[in-house]
Amino acid sequence: MERDIILEETDNKGRAYFGDPLRPDAEMTYSKAGDKMIIIDHTEVSEALRGEGVGREMLDAIIEMVRQKGIKIMPLCPFAKSQFDKDASIRDVLK
Repeated sequence: MERDIILEETDNKGRAYFGDPLRPDAEMTYSKAGDKMIIIDHTEVSEALRGEGVGREMLDAIIEMVRQKGIKIMPLCPFAKSQFDKDASIRDVLK
């Protein structure tokens, strides 16, 4: 099932989320580290959506964005880090 993952950025932070903007069902947050890197620091998925791949969908949306911008990702969040460890095809965006 393809979900509508929304990307949102402020001056120094950003997020990918699914659901209500104020109370999202799933959210992955990041901080900007200068102009060339973001740090993924948190992933949260509601109980109802666990195991359905929404975490990976949010990560994929962020990866697509950083590829377009030509920047890198440092995954501090354990979930994001585990996805990079498992999937060599996305490591091109790693810092």
